[in-house]
Amino acid sequence: MEPAEYDRMDRAEDGMWWYRALHANLVDAWACAERVDGAILDAGCGTGGLLRALGALEPARVRIGLDREPCAARRAADKGGAPTVVGDVDALPFGDARFAAVFSADVLYHREVDARRALAETFRCLRPGGLVLVNVPAFDWLASYHDRRVHGARRFTRSQLHALLSEAGFVPLAVRYWNSLLFPVMVARRLRPAGADAASDVEPPPRWLDRTLGAVCRLERALCALGVRWPAGGSLLAVARK
Repeated sequence: MEPAEYDRMDRAEDGMWWYRALHANLVDAWACAERVDGAILDAGCGTGGLLRALGALEPARVRIGLDREPCAARRAADKGGAPTVVGDVDALPFGDARFAAVFSADVLYHREVDARRALAETFRCLRPGGLVLVNVPAFDWLASYHDRRVHGARRFTRSQLHALLSEAGFVPLAVRYWNSLLFPVMVARRLRPAGADAASDVEPPPRWLDRTLGAVCRLERALCALGVRWPAGGSLLAVARK
């Protein structure tokens, strides 16, 4: 992403409903899974919000962040309280079977990333029985000004993400849509006309609106915990095992 977008992400991660929901959904998926021993990698860690959230769940487990941008890796180390390295998700600078889990939060859809190569590298670096936890934006027809700003190149359907994980050798355990209760609002916002210079959506809304949107996301997570699954949503979350 552009340096300005990392600045926006760093400012927004603590105070924006979207990042809280993203991190909470990934942490929930990890907490509910059968886990193996070993370190975890946040591949494409951005400015470190997910690393910190994972540390709150399992402070004794080794966490490592990786990002291709040095400025992001430095911020992630400070915010996430974990070592970070500068590197490419298409060519992970780690040995085989190094990790118990690899997290990929809105990384595979970037134009600089080859999704198949990145998943092949993830498979190589995972221990037998290890997990990959992937979040990606959903539906190509939702591509908008936001994707242009953050260099997004592709979005996925449930069947596409399932097939991509299977082709890489993983056994998908769950592939589900989320950000579903707010999906109509997202569609209306993203498909509105916007100029070429429109900013991304990485910006905290007014506090009252942030609290409202956050409450809707918490309700959706509670329903998901009860087994509710949605036919569509703004994002896809997958858990797969090596």
